[in-house]
Amino acid sequence: MKILNLYACLGGNRYKWNEVKEDIEVTAVELDPELARLYQERFPDDNVIVADAHQYLLDYYQEYEFIWSSPPCPTHSRARFWGHGRNGKSPKFPDMKLYEEIIFLQNHFDGKYVVENVIPYYKPLIDAKEKDRHLYWTNFNLPNTINSRHFNGMCQGTGELERLKEFHDYDFIKYKGEQQAIQIARNLVDYEAGKTIFETMLGIVKKEDINQTELF
Repeated sequence: MKILNLYACLGGNRYKWNEVKEDIEVTAVELDPELARLYQERFPDDNVIVADAHQYLLDYYQEYEFIWSSPPCPTHSRARFWGHGRNGKSPKFPDMKLYEEIIFLQNHFDGKYVVENVIPYYKPLIDAKEKDRHLYWTNFNLPNTINSRHFNGMCQGTGELERLKEFHDYDFIKYKGEQQAIQIARNLVDYEAGKTIFETMLGIVKKEDINQTELF
């Protein structure tokens, strides 16, 4: 199965996919070369490309059977909206690439897809499935629970990076790039949620989810 993992970061969503299906070919696209290096270190069998994920989707979407996209969330996040005027932050236009990709995949892609982002400070322009702290746009039904783990309170107080290290099973101090390691850790998709969504996309239904609606 050929999979495209866009805005791959450190592969939080992808971490447990091989536990579900071994014969997968994953292409990961990440613009930050340091994140791309660490992703390749973490997933040596994946094809990692340093490029603009938005443009890569447009150029190569037809080559894949499943696409996961996690476009940058800061301009949509409630945290930034609530923080206007603090620490020199000023309002920004929401990045419409998020909705460009949703519309594009809805109308041009024949495979299965997931677009993931935070719950925004505004009403989403396209209806999504809300699960815990995230919104998901998919062309398959998600189960009643996606097994995402309890995150509340983890980003408060001292020792946050250490807690997120344990939560994500990754040592973020390895990152030596231009972004803040703590922000990367906060934004990483919970691998249990990524695993459950991947299982659902493949049509694997767990006993606890048998009351969900039809998968496809």
